[in-house]
Amino acid sequence: MVTLQLPSSRALDPSSPPLLHGCSSSFWGGRVSFINGRSTMSRPEKLRSNGGTVRILAMSNSSSSFKMNLNEYMVTLDKPLGIRFALSVDGKIFVHSLKKGGNAEKSRIVMVGDTLKKAGDSSGERLLEAKDFGDTQKMLTEKAGSFSLVLERPLSPFPIQQLLLLNDLDNLFNRGRVPFATWNKTVLASSLQSATENSGKSGFVTFSSKFLKSQGWNLLNGQNGRVRSQMQTNTLAQPLSKLVCIFSEEESEHGEWAHGNFPLEEYIKALDRSKGELYYNHSIGMRYSKITEQIYVGSCIQTEDDVETLSNVAGVTAILNFQSGTETENWGINSNSINESCQKFNILMINYPIREGDSFDLRKKLPFCVGLLLRLLKKNLRVFVTCTTGFNRSPACVIAYLHWMTDTSLHAAYNFVTGLHLCRPDRPAIAWATWDLIDMVENGKHEGPPTHAVTFVWNGQEGEDVTLVGDFTANWKEPIRANHKGGSRWEAEVRLSQGKYYYKFIVNGQWRHSTSSPSERDQSGNVNNIIIIGDTASVRPCVQQQIKDVNVVKVIERPLTENERFMLAKAARCVSFSICPIRLAPK
Repeated sequence: MVTLQLPSSRALDPSSPPLLHGCSSSFWGGRVSFINGRSTMSRPEKLRSNGGTVRILAMSNSSSSFKMNLNEYMVTLDKPLGIRFALSVDGKIFVHSLKKGGNAEKSRIVMVGDTLKKAGDSSGERLLEAKDFGDTQKMLTEKAGSFSLVLERPLSPFPIQQLLLLNDLDNLFNRGRVPFATWNKTVLASSLQSATENSGKSGFVTFSSKFLKSQGWNLLNGQNGRVRSQMQTNTLAQPLSKLVCIFSEEESEHGEWAHGNFPLEEYIKALDRSKGELYYNHSIGMRYSKITEQIYVGSCIQTEDDVETLSNVAGVTAILNFQSGTETENWGINSNSINESCQKFNILMINYPIREGDSFDLRKKLPFCVGLLLRLLKKNLRVFVTCTTGFNRSPACVIAYLHWMTDTSLHAAYNFVTGLHLCRPDRPAIAWATWDLIDMVENGKHEGPPTHAVTFVWNGQEGEDVTLVGDFTANWKEPIRANHKGGSRWEAEVRLSQGKYYYKFIVNGQWRHSTSSPSERDQSGNVNNIIIIGDTASVRPCVQQQIKDVNVVKVIERPLTENERFMLAKAARCVSFSICPIRLAPK
């Protein structure tokens, strides 16, 4: 039996990192129970999957004792588990390899590189944290039954190829080559006990550092008591830590162990392709970067200590936070205690949620965000602009501020911020918002080069002669020939400025409108397709569901003309002046 438990209150956001990498519904012929969230069971829905029954249970109660972050999952496996664990120098216990045909491999959820966080019996009533080698060893000594494991999926690609280059002889500390003696039993694993508790300071001598807790490693490495700088450095994920030991449960029969059932060459190629990607690691804490003397940008505030650091180290006096309440709950952040800590250090906290990974929501709310930032800076406050990861929403706001308010090109502002802070902001969303802002003071008529590239689509039959005609083709007089893209799809690409346009298609000499795009009937009774390119910015954005349209509109990022720069500066200041400087809300 395999039971998977997903974290509670997970937002259904396609941009969120997936929890079940490599998991599918084709499990072997046993029962699989998926538990989504919390502790009150609703009526199960039964599905069929390769001859077995898959039972999905929805949970909806906040009284759950299981608190897991978005990258953790719980799986219950029968013994033997078929997992070989490894202990690294930094104190982490992670899945080193899986036994082929074993229960862990059959689960199709456990992956090499997943970190062991908690373990307990199958009842799930008591899950103990796996803090050290001794805790894991106790679990592995059980011969029968089933165990529930809470594992954490790494956020960056795990370097599996490095494991293949290692063997037992490469484990630097598990063969007595590094002796260690101490009279401080707090750095020793829980499975080691002193001879007598009342005999004073008991002495321990060990020749295998696998018995050390992570605190012991920090003490030995001279890191105990040091305060790490939280200024972010532009570095990629760290390589695989050195291994202390590799261990597994004792089994009577021998089996083949592997790091996965996929071609390693393809995995290495995939890693090479992902070198430019960014991965958010919540466990390393808040990270921030200094952009200007008054602006800092970074990831979310997790604890009261982070607020103290921002106040004492960075001198922050205001926080502009784009994180939603659902995100704080999912990541286990106590927003009430953070707000109280901000009051304690006299820091102004402003929360203005923007949906993570939603380019349209960011585009619509960006003008108000920049207006807020300008108002805070005008008050001579030092502002920390933050979101969950610090990769998109917060740097996008800072880039838009530099572009709109300081007459800096979008290209220069983007390179300036990304050069100081490791991030990947949504550049098209900033460009979209820029044209929306200019449209606010142009009265619906843009005078200048095109602002958007539009692909008009006609779904018809093969062998047709298709052309596009509209009020943008010399007032319906100069049709544009569409290109056949295969099957029933025809496309015509046109570069247009913001505005409202009417168009139709001429198919084999017949004027027709597309039923896959919005249309209107004119005063003469003719039905024409309609397309509205761009929108008008507002400090009170109304984020409505977009109208379905088969046509594809992409924003054009280009240097602004002198008139466009003037219009942008005027519109940006109109937005900021529409925000009350006292209430910091729309007037």
